[in-house]
Amino acid sequence: MNRSQLRAARALLGWSQERLADASGVSIPTIKRLEPGEGLVQTRVDTLDKLRRALEAAGVEFTNGGEPGVKLRRRDLM
Repeated sequence: MNRSQLRAARALLGWSQERLADASGVSIPTIKRLEPGEGLVQTRVDTLDKLRRALEAAGVEFTNGGEPGVKLRRRDLM
């Protein structure tokens, strides 16, 4: 996951940094440190896993083809 994907995923969900911290168990200061700039997120693997799992559980899909990005998974109506 790169920094742009992290910011975009949070924006797609309409989540604040505080909401992401609550959902992931990652501290707000850590999220604030990770989001600015460009390029890959440089942090511990377990921190990255917590962020990814929280965002994916909320419906975000990370795309890593020719151009990495994020999208919301289609939710079928039942």
